[in-house]
Amino acid sequence: MEEYLSHLRVERGSSPLTVSAYTTDLCDYASFLDGRGVGDADDVDRACVVAYEADLVDRGYATSSVDRRVSVIKGFHRFLVREGYARRNPTDTLQLPKPPERLPDVLSASQVGAMLAACTGDGPPEMRNRAILEVLYGCGLRVSECTGLDLGDCILEEGYLRVVGKGGKERISPISGAALEALGAYLERGRPALAKPYAKPTAAVFLNVRGGRLTRQSVHAIVADAGRLVGVDNLHPHTLRHSFATHMLEGGADLRVIQEILGHSDISTTQVYTHVSRTHIREEYLSAHPRA
Repeated sequence: MEEYLSHLRVERGSSPLTVSAYTTDLCDYASFLDGRGVGDADDVDRACVVAYEADLVDRGYATSSVDRRVSVIKGFHRFLVREGYARRNPTDTLQLPKPPERLPDVLSASQVGAMLAACTGDGPPEMRNRAILEVLYGCGLRVSECTGLDLGDCILEEGYLRVVGKGGKERISPISGAALEALGAYLERGRPALAKPYAKPTAAVFLNVRGGRLTRQSVHAIVADAGRLVGVDNLHPHTLRHSFATHMLEGGADLRVIQEILGHSDISTTQVYTHVSRTHIREEYLSAHPRA
């Protein structure tokens, strides 16, 4: 397990969050096997894995969580065979059900505008929160990419951010308009007030009230609070990313351009927004056509 996790970190370039999740999943799997008296990789058969899958269901895990854990296990057993730690892969014939296609949640452009208009205040935390919301929606960043921004990543005079995405992959994200204005104002007047002289020096763009890097959990809370201002409960940062992509597509942006900005390695991931856009087109048709 340690070698596999090291492989994920070093060779695959998986993020610390991914490695942490895999560690939790594999430790739980190992504990289950230990309880069945299975201590060697070659003693694991298909029945063991199926029994573990059933155990997860009995413990109340959602179908998506069970599928994710089984997917982790399949990758682990492939690694064991490839590296010579096992002679066979007990998960070879184990099929994961195809998850039902689920369209992403998005806000309308008017909802986003109302939310941002409701986020007022000139204090440093308020300026920071406004900049976070503008950047999440204006640049389509993931929450981890937003909290991971450093001062050197903000090349505002040229209108772009250097973003480190999944697997440590870097990309350039354009920033302009309201997002550029809000981020510039925060860096000029808000961040200096949040940077405490007694705090450990950090290059992080977004700081907490103690002068340290803002956490993902804090950004989740900031976004959820902003959503409640316009009657949207449990608003998630990723919804702003989905909204960015959908509104870009509806505005005529090329799908490949959206893929590049979002940092998707596969165009099929980006294509989900074409389905959202079709829904928008149908709604527009039904509301506008006199005989629809």
